[in-house]
Amino acid sequence: MTATILTQTYNFSAYMIYLPIVITLTVLVSQFLFKNSKTFMIDIFHQKEDIAMATNSLFKIGFYLLNIGFALCIIEFFQIETVERLVVALSKKIGGFSIYLGVMMLLNLLLFLKGRKHAMNKDKIKQEEIVKSKLLN
Repeated sequence: MTATILTQTYNFSAYMIYLPIVITLTVLVSQFLFKNSKTFMIDIFHQKEDIAMATNSLFKIGFYLLNIGFALCIIEFFQIETVERLVVALSKKIGGFSIYLGVMMLLNLLLFLKGRKHAMNKDKIKQEEIVKSKLLN
């Protein structure tokens, strides 16, 4: 007959602390980013607010899926047996996720800036063509 020794771990507590924090961080960053990106989107889509807002909503959904999906992929905790290890493990996971989330926010911002620059260049070329056609006539 074998004896089973049950040891208390804090893994379940780690999951219950980690999940609400990373989901809240993702929602807050997403709300901030996409609230402030409306101006860029309207500019990119030449003041066509309906298309800009629809595209912004799609970006927001993609941001949620990508970041919450990543948070779930890295969720695994190993044998956390003390409160000290719990704090260290959570700090590493949440800190790493925060860095990742910051990088994703910056990448989205760069994407918006690139789209705006492209739209402005397109407008400039169109205006130059109009000026050329008026000069030729």
